[in-house]
Parts: sequence; C-alpha cells; structure tokens
Amino acid sequence: MAQATASRTFSPSLNIAKLKESATLAVSARAKALRAAGRNIIDLGAGEPDFDTPEYIRRAAQRAIDAGATRYTATEGILPLRQAIAERVAMDYHGEDAVSPTDIIVSTGSKQSLFNACFVLFGPDDEVLIPTPSWTSYYEMVTLARATAVPVMGDAAHGLKVSAAMLEAAATPRTRGVMLNSPSNPTGAVYSRAELEEIVALCDERGWWLISDEIYRDISYRGRATSVLDVATSRDRLVVVDGVAKAYAMTGWRIGWAIAPRAVTKAMGALQSHTTSNATTVSQHAALAALSDRAAAENAVSSMVREFQARRDLLVAAMAREPRLRYVHPEGAFYLYINVAAVQPDGAAGTAFAAHLLERHDVAVVPGAAFLTPEWIRLSYAAPRESVMEGVGRVITAFGELVP
Repeated sequence: MAQATASRTFSPSLNIAKLKESATLAVSARAKALRAAGRNIIDLGAGEPDFDTPEYIRRAAQRAIDAGATRYTATEGILPLRQAIAERVAMDYHGEDAVSPTDIIVSTGSKQSLFNACFVLFGPDDEVLIPTPSWTSYYEMVTLARATAVPVMGDAAHGLKVSAAMLEAAATPRTRGVMLNSPSNPTGAVYSRAELEEIVALCDERGWWLISDEIYRDISYRGRATSVLDVATSRDRLVVVDGVAKAYAMTGWRIGWAIAPRAVTKAMGALQSHTTSNATTVSQHAALAALSDRAAAENAVSSMVREFQARRDLLVAAMAREPRLRYVHPEGAFYLYINVAAVQPDGAAGTAFAAHLLERHDVAVVPGAAFLTPEWIRLSYAAPRESVMEGVGRVITAFGELVP
C-alpha cells in the first residue's frame, strides 16, 4: 500500500520534467516485446552493428582480465588508452597543434562524453544550434544542461544538411554553441571539407563552442569522412567526440572519449568523478587493443564497411521500385532516411507509417518524429543482408497500401 501511495504522489524534479524517452530505444523495446510474443519481427530500428566485436579485441580483453584489470582507474581513463588516442589523432591529422593525453577524457560511451560536454559548456539562458534532423539525444542533453536546444532544419535538396549561412540565420545573442554530427545519424549524410570549413570559421568568428560527434567517421563510403580536426586552425573552442562503438562493433563495451582544451577535459573529469567515475576497466583495455593494433583494426573495420556499403547499394537499387519514395542518399553510417509524407497530410506521416509497418508487416523502423522531422522514417541496415532486403521490400509494400 505504501508503495502504491508513493507512486501516486511522485512528481519528477525540474531536472527531468521535460525529458523524453529515447524513441530509438522505445522502438527496439516494442520490437523485442512482439518477438517475445511469437512474432517474427525484422528489427531495422537499432543503430547497432550486427557484427561481433573482432576477435583480436575480445582476446585482449580476456588477457587484461587475467592480468588483473578489474579495479578502479583514473577517472579520465588509463594513460595508455589516452596516449593511443592522441597517437591516432597525430597520425590522422599531422597537425602542428598536437593533442596531448591531458586533452582527452575517456567515458562510458560517446553518449556520456556528449552529455558531459553539454553539461560543462552550457547552462541557463544559453542556446545551442542543432542541425536537424539529428540524433534524438542531442536535444535532451542540451535540455538537461538547462540550456535551450534550437533546431536548425537541414536542406532536403542537400541531404538534409545545414550550411554556415543557415546556422548564422538561426543565431541570436544567446547562441553559445553548435552540435554537429558527420556522418549523420539519422540521414547518413556526410559534410564535405568545404562545408565544415565554413561552419568552423563561423564558430570561430562568433566565439561559439563546436561539439563535433564523429562516432561514424570511419563508416564512410568515399574514404574516411572529413573531421573538424582536418580543417580547424585552433582547438580553443572545439570538442571532438568519438569512440569504438560503431566502427569496431563494440557498442556494449561502452567506451567513448572527448578531445577538448585542457580546461574543458578537467571540468568534464570533475563532473564524471561525481557521477560514473571511470569507464569500465576491462573495456578500456579492449579499446586500447582496438586502436593499438592498426593492421588488425584496418582489416576488421574495412571489412565491416564494405559490407555496409554493399547493403547500401542493394537498398538504393531496391528503392527504385517505388519512385514516389524519396530518401537521403547515404554516404556514411548505416541508415536510410525515407520521406513518407504522402501517407497522410497532418505532418505525422512517419509515426503512422512506422506503426503500420510494425503491426501489419512485422518490420521495426524509427519514426522521424524522434529526430524532429515527423514526415520521415529511419531504416537501419545494420542487420543481416537478407533481413535488410526483406525489410525494405515490406516498406515498399506498406507504402503502396497506404498510398495507392
């Protein structure tokens, strides 16, 4: 009885009053529930590679456990891992402004790195520009920091990307920063070097922080995608977030990191010391192996990327069967973003279509409302090839049912 009374009187604190459940996780949970009930669900909602973590990484983790890597580490992460990240940056960019291990903080996944960055950089009365559509958690992270997320709608004619001019037009005197993601979740669009140069230059000119989420950078179909580190002339107001989850198929290991000015990583470390403390010790050693054995890494990552690209090409060919379905041509990540506005005129077409697809055709996708673009859906092709092709066939069939 006491428990029931407590639940009736619970009122969330102002810290989370505006927080929304992750739509991508909600779709995955619904798909799992239907599968448990006996339905043969094709789950194309999750943003998780369907490959096993490469064997050389798994074996390194086993050796680390046997060697006693089971205790606390420094909050900012083990030094060898931070050194490996710094060396990776040096090899990739050859910049004069070398990254030091003190400029790096390791966290429990890139999601925590992004949250920590928002929490230490932004606060009440600040506005943060977010190219839209973007990953659903960006908006919530900014809100949790008591700042205001300002969606800046991308141009459908250019892969739903934003330009520096579009960001500038959306800015106010309260603008404090920009959150950028390339390759993009949910669209698969990739910002060119020229596009990034203009955005970086604008942020420098205005004194804005630029948080660049580069978790999909290695999953790019025209060579490695350009990083803001390739074009930035200064890192004074730059935070680059990356990790091993997507490219190395290590989602469950939960290792990400941020590269930022030392004052920022120190503040992020102080915050992390009072929340999660260090990332899982054995996972840090697994990530160290992932980055250190560059030959094995190149072989494993390139193999996965080739398969993603093959699936992408098959999807694009299949979509030609229904020319009324428009989509963003993915150049990276593993998502196909499809416009289903013709399904219904009230602006909620994506949600209606996703529900119909799941309940009538046993295929789970994420409605675009999760990314503030409610006329779209996101299909993930991080699933076995036969499931992906069967799933897109059902998408086309369902669209034909709803839009004769």
